[in-house]
Amino acid sequence: MVEVGMLKRLEEVEKKYLDIERSLSKPDISPQEIHKFSKELSELEEVVSIYRDYKKVLEGIEDNKPLLKDEELGELARTEQEGLEREREGLENKLHLLLLPKDPNDSKNVFLEIRAGTGGDEAALFAADLFRMYSRYAEEKKWKVEVINLNETGIGGLKEVVAAIEGKKVYSRLKYESGVHRVQRVPTTETGGRIHTSTATVAVLAEPDDVEVQVDEKDLKVDTYRASGPGGQHVNKTDSAIRITHMPSGIVVQCQDERSQHKNRAHAMRMLKVKLYEIEEQKRLSDIADTRKSQVGTGERSEKIRTYNFKDGRITDHRIGLTLYKIDAILEGDLDEIVDSLTTYYQTESLKQAVHS
Repeated sequence: MVEVGMLKRLEEVEKKYLDIERSLSKPDISPQEIHKFSKELSELEEVVSIYRDYKKVLEGIEDNKPLLKDEELGELARTEQEGLEREREGLENKLHLLLLPKDPNDSKNVFLEIRAGTGGDEAALFAADLFRMYSRYAEEKKWKVEVINLNETGIGGLKEVVAAIEGKKVYSRLKYESGVHRVQRVPTTETGGRIHTSTATVAVLAEPDDVEVQVDEKDLKVDTYRASGPGGQHVNKTDSAIRITHMPSGIVVQCQDERSQHKNRAHAMRMLKVKLYEIEEQKRLSDIADTRKSQVGTGERSEKIRTYNFKDGRITDHRIGLTLYKIDAILEGDLDEIVDSLTTYYQTESLKQAVHS
């Protein structure tokens, strides 16, 4: 059953929802207020909808109780009561999860970094496969993907790619992807048919709002250089590429994807703020228990999280022991089953922690 304290919280959430609805209906509301209140309403909508369904189920259970003793309708009423009780339990579980403390980054856009690891050219080809997978997933979710920095190899691989992904709840869907991804397959360059193991690292970094990270221009060392492509050939003839060093932290970011120096500098500054925000996040999380760290989705990048085995056509996520035999579909961006399973697992762990705290 839902505890009294939780019921009170649900009542407060519904009251706030109604207050926001009234505010939105005022004739003199400004465009800024419309944006603000609409966002708040959207964030409360799911929990209010489920809470209202829950109240209806509770009413149904109470209304059904007198019929349980009826000689003619008793059996039918008992069957209906069992169904209502199952529905009540399911809604209670959903409400418990929805009222858990939210990861403050869940609604943020992200910077996705993919780097080839061990395995030479094959690792770079795998990094390209992963970027294509996430790009396809973003396309399916109607997210916007913008390449910020790209370091290609001559055979279609990627030594490194950094991309900004913008859309609805991007971080909440991708935050469990950070870590080492391993591939086991026969490389196209392998004549003997031997299976090679290669790796690529993925980092998903929440992009902060401007007010969350302030950068002093005096702390920056900015270098310009000529952008180059695979094999060292120049892709343009001007010093449009930008490298920014943040002196206090030692963080270095660079961008050469745009032909405009101004645009490259803007992208590099976004990357720098993301890196600085991540440092602050790590400090914040260091004061929280290890279980809580996993709940907010900040995994160690050195952790091997997933294996892609082409010979068997399977993908295994080692954190939750999930194995799926549809590697082709997943690499085409069909990631929802993996993402949903990880989300459910970490939400369940979070719920256990909340119950025992």
